[in-house]
This record gives sequence, C-alpha cells and structure tokens, in this order.
Amino acid sequence: MTLTTVDSTPALVVIDLQKGIVTAHSDDGTTAAVTQAARLAAEFRRHDLPVVLVNVTGRAPGRTDHSRPVPRTARSGGGRSAPPADWADLIDELDVRPTDHLISKRRRSAFHDTGLDTLLRDLGVTQVVLAGISTSSGVESTARSACDYGYHVVLATDAMTDPDAEAHRHSLARVFPKLGETTTTSEFMDMLGATR
Repeated sequence: MTLTTVDSTPALVVIDLQKGIVTAHSDDGTTAAVTQAARLAAEFRRHDLPVVLVNVTGRAPGRTDHSRPVPRTARSGGGRSAPPADWADLIDELDVRPTDHLISKRRRSAFHDTGLDTLLRDLGVTQVVLAGISTSSGVESTARSACDYGYHVVLATDAMTDPDAEAHRHSLARVFPKLGETTTTSEFMDMLGATR
C-alpha cells in the first residue's frame, strides 16, 4: 500500500546506520540509502519531529549463530576479537543532533528490550517512518514490532538497503505491504510539507 497520510506526530526511526555496518556494506545501494535517510532526518528536524537513531551494540545473550551483525575478525586462540572501538558509532552523514533520540539494541528489532515504545508513546507518536540497513533484518523486524504495537508504519523504500538484493526485494514486495505503507523519501517529504 502506498502512503495515504502523514499523522500529526510521526517519528523517523533509522536502523543500524553505523560505521561498522555501513563500512562493511559500502556499495551504490548503501550510499543511496544513507543519502535518503539523511535527507529524511534533516526534514524531520526541520519540522521539529522526533528523529530516533538506532544502533546495534552486540548480540542477544546466549546466541551463538553467525548471522548476527557483529563482525568476525581475525581469530586468535579460537575466539572472536572485539570489533573496532567505533563500530557502533552512528555514521557522520546522519549529522546527529542533541535533539535526536538514541537507542541501542542487541536484537534485530529496535523495540525489543530498548524502551523505544515507551519513548514514542511519551512523545505522542502514532506513526513511524522506517529507514536503514538491513531491509530484511533490522528494518523488517522493527516494522513487524511497530505494527504489533499499533503504530502506523511507513517504509521509506529508497532509504533502506540490504546486502542481499533478493531479500531486499522480497521484503519490499511481499512483507512490507502487509505491515504498512510504502513511499519514497521525496514522496514522504512532499506530503509532510503539505500537512505542515
């Protein structure tokens, strides 16, 4: 379903656009998604609307699978080396401001064990606009949670990317239409401007 309306208090939620992940997936799709996510953040700030920047700082306790976003680095003695010190730092392109809300997560969904739902409800948010990386993992998991919590979900499809192109397409075509409305950055900005 395409975008039909902008609520009075939407929030932008940007998933995992952090140095360790963006650097690992630097390609044209990532560069384009970062550019569009940064445009959305600037527009939300211009209208004094909430910007929530989410990073992932580790994995859930007890998990041993290798599909988690924490990178495998050179093995020493059979263990994992720690990621670089700035791995979880948000990328410079997001131009983090003091008014932004920062959420750190250890699971795929930005809602799980983070206080994001409480924050959004305290701010009067009824609609979340999602952007980030990876489309089929962090973004999709957060979209599912947002839908379950009763938010109006908007997915800015040109402001997200996935290292797996087929998984990205699957989320856009099959999953997201069941969870909310899809739009492009420009379409959302135009509709936001028309309502302010």
